[in-house]
Amino acid sequence: MRRTGSSAVLGVLAAAAGVAVGELLAAATRPPAGPLVAVGGAIIDATPTPVKEFAVRELGTADKPVLLGSIGVVLVVFAAVVGLLTARRWWFGIVGAGILGVAGAGAALSRPAAGIYDAVPSLLAAAVAGVLLVGAARRVPAVAASPAASALGKPSRVLVDRRAFLQAAAVIAGGTVAAGGAAAVVKRARGGAVTASRAAIKLPAAADPAKPLPTGVGPGFVTPNAGFYRVDTALTVPRIDVDSWRLRVHGMVGREQTLSFADLLDRPLIERVITLNCVSNEVGGPYIGTARWLGVPLAPLLREVGIDPGADQLVARSAEGMTIGTPTATVLDGRDAMLCVGMNGEPLPLEHGFPVRMLTPGLFGYAGACKWVTELELTTFAEFDAYWVRRGWAAQAPVKTASRIDRPQPFAEVPAGDATIAGVAWAQGRGIRTVEVRVDDGSWQRADLLPTPSTDTWVQWRLPWKPAAGPHTLTVRATDDTGAVQPEARVTPFPSGATGWHGITVTVT
Repeated sequence: MRRTGSSAVLGVLAAAAGVAVGELLAAATRPPAGPLVAVGGAIIDATPTPVKEFAVRELGTADKPVLLGSIGVVLVVFAAVVGLLTARRWWFGIVGAGILGVAGAGAALSRPAAGIYDAVPSLLAAAVAGVLLVGAARRVPAVAASPAASALGKPSRVLVDRRAFLQAAAVIAGGTVAAGGAAAVVKRARGGAVTASRAAIKLPAAADPAKPLPTGVGPGFVTPNAGFYRVDTALTVPRIDVDSWRLRVHGMVGREQTLSFADLLDRPLIERVITLNCVSNEVGGPYIGTARWLGVPLAPLLREVGIDPGADQLVARSAEGMTIGTPTATVLDGRDAMLCVGMNGEPLPLEHGFPVRMLTPGLFGYAGACKWVTELELTTFAEFDAYWVRRGWAAQAPVKTASRIDRPQPFAEVPAGDATIAGVAWAQGRGIRTVEVRVDDGSWQRADLLPTPSTDTWVQWRLPWKPAAGPHTLTVRATDDTGAVQPEARVTPFPSGATGWHGITVTVT
């Protein structure tokens, strides 16, 4: 058996075994410190904004699996090369493993919520991989090249003992499967415990419930939890024990306060129907949804701790270290900013911030909707730049006036006869005054607005249409209650949200 192929295989197997052991240790102690997750998180932090936007736009919720898969491919190639080198000089295995260990440990320590222990799983993974690779290389010796081939003048091939290789590969692969399986079991057990604790929560009734949706609201006004968009930097969804969860309120305050989940549920809760949207949403994009939220009003809680008059920024920190900065004045101006504990009649789903997330109507999510929140700090914009602001996004992030065509779908074939053009428009905090639709280059036609419970939600609209046969371009624009018309010029989401009229092409048959 050729030494080239066997050495590469042993390198890959040793790396896989090391990663599996590191992931097992992380799963049993601190899941975010796992080597793959730590490296992936560091890559996300270092990725330029245009690349991030491309990934969100083109990959959607598949961006995280694609990233982890790409890391796996790079690791396989690197490990194969190290395996080849180790067959020539044993110390290459130690150096290669050391490089991976240092890279993983550095990535883990670079994460916002990292502690010194977070380097341990990656260092252990490197040690295991290095020992296994060097040991396997020594136990699978080279054998003499084929004399017949040499006699014929053919290039010599270095071979290895097939039985020794298969034995070493089997042992390493078996250990990898065992460690990986154990890590999966531990993760499943942890996740199951959190899921069970979430299921056991009985949310109290709101002291101030949301008003019923007005008569005439169309289907789909409220987005079901399973269909609600998710955009965040968490490679793995944080699984937080609700009994040990704490919220620390500190900074420029008169009296620091720490609250448990039970403390929040003991406070008067409000229920509101609010539309939330992501700043990464392109014109006509899907990253927007409306839900019935249950939570603790944030303004009274902050006033209780005594806000320093100079504190113009509220920084929320999540369990994974994300920081989101919100203008203090926005939280205190009378809007229903809250710490949410419920979504559409149930405790928050894990991927949407369980056990507690922040929500600020009228702001894009990156500036007012921290998930998995564990800390609120009163500070100033001059003193601290939150995660996305450090990457060039605007510190102030009010939602822009926008609209979208949902029916018909782009490139759809529309039967001739009576048809309807329909969609949604939004300008949270201001409200929508009119929505207009244009067919091809014709005049703007005012659409009918369906009832809406408040200015904090989107508005459904529709326009009857009697189309002529052939291709048509449909365009929509909205005007908010301040009289501002949605801008026509297309602007990308960076740095403060996209603008532009949404248009689609359909064919009437």
